[in-house]
Amino acid sequence: MAVELRPWSDEDAPALSHASRQNPDLNAQFGGVDLSTVERARHYICGYLVFTESWRNWAIVSDGVAVGNVGLSAIERRHGTAWVYYWLTAEARGYGFASRALATVAVEAFSDGLFRVELGHRVNNPASCTVATRAGFPAEGLERQKLRYGADRFDVETHARLRTDPRPALELLLIAG
Repeated sequence: MAVELRPWSDEDAPALSHASRQNPDLNAQFGGVDLSTVERARHYICGYLVFTESWRNWAIVSDGVAVGNVGLSAIERRHGTAWVYYWLTAEARGYGFASRALATVAVEAFSDGLFRVELGHRVNNPASCTVATRAGFPAEGLERQKLRYGADRFDVETHARLRTDPRPALELLLIAG
């Protein structure tokens, strides 16, 4: 499988809409936004999966189809920090795409002058913890009941990687476009 990272485009709208319909567990990642149609997905791509001074998103693309996202937000130049997040469709999980994408974006962030990249995952999501750990992000602590989805609150384990940390033994992905 050929896997790469690239900016999202209008042509990815059908794949994003399909991902949202086929993977209800991703609803929290999309903030509850309805992506059930290609037009709604296109609007989401143009409004949220973009590159700005403080926000960057790359499509994780397998064999030409967007199967996930890895992004940086809260890019803060004074302290050299950012928040990173990721998701994959169920069909793309288990191949190491998320760990490789995460490690790649961390290297990209460090090359762009950032020093610390942080992430958090719900403690009831051990797969996300595995992704973070494999990508060289050691756990740092627990934030009690940090996230709320609907009426439920979730504890979050935070992880971070510093520019001075050792690079994980993962093959990085090509960043195209």
